[in-house]
Amino acid sequence: MNLEEKTVSGETVFRGRIVEIRHDKVLLANGREAYREVVKHPGGVTILPLTAEGDVIMVRQYRYPFEEVLLEVPAGKLDPGETPLDCARRELHEETGYGAEKMTFLGAIYPSPGFCDEVLYLYLAQELQKGVACPDDDEILAVERVPFSDLIHWIMEDKVRDAKTVAAALKSKLYLESGKIRMS
Repeated sequence: MNLEEKTVSGETVFRGRIVEIRHDKVLLANGREAYREVVKHPGGVTILPLTAEGDVIMVRQYRYPFEEVLLEVPAGKLDPGETPLDCARRELHEETGYGAEKMTFLGAIYPSPGFCDEVLYLYLAQELQKGVACPDDDEILAVERVPFSDLIHWIMEDKVRDAKTVAAALKSKLYLESGKIRMS
């Protein structure tokens, strides 16, 4: 069964510092036309930094769209020409001050495929070395150490809702329990 949609026309209706918003007309597989609003995003990374003691280095920050402070794993946007691994190392250092000797790629996710083309690359960071954080000028963060088991419980109790944190934590837990990654 063909489910693909073909772009008939489109226009950029907003171009910001981070995202671009498009309004496109598409031809559906059934021959009808429809409209799609698409947020174009450069993509990013999410890092679960795990200490030798079993703690996760996390950040608390205010998230304007939800008007609340969220507990999250470090993450950030890819710069033009930057590889996901280089971005992960940069964001880990900027947001937490930590570096990692071991970075394990856990796969990629589409956080909101209904309207956004963002791809997030997930990493497990281990063998950490503490340094000094240097967040961006518009980032106000509080760095916290959280036992990994507590984070998993908070996720399952719906106390941590940030999608990238949920995905990184659960994929890290499964990876650590199995000792391997299966990706095709």
